[in-house]
Amino acid sequence: MEIGQRTPEVDHSMQDFVGPTVESTRSSAATASLQWRKSGHSNPNGSCVELAPMVGGHVAMRNSRHPDGEVLVHTAEEFRAFLLGAKHGEFDDLTRSDRAGLP
Repeated sequence: MEIGQRTPEVDHSMQDFVGPTVESTRSSAATASLQWRKSGHSNPNGSCVELAPMVGGHVAMRNSRHPDGEVLVHTAEEFRAFLLGAKHGEFDDLTRSDRAGLP
């Protein structure tokens, strides 16, 4: 499957989160050749999110434990909004250990 094509099965549980502009695709030769990177603060057991820049300013995101799995592709604007929110602490509550296992 090429970048930009959606996978045949759609997970509607994530629809509100990812919105209509985020593309979801399976890893392919196109995504394998991307320059993936992860934070230096990543967990040593491999539980990491990896990011890669794409043509046109898009940003690809995948789970490092599943490099052949699903890849989300965000626009530059979407990713910028996420980074600004993270830098301003808007997601800090999601890292609390007392939230483990909550939906």
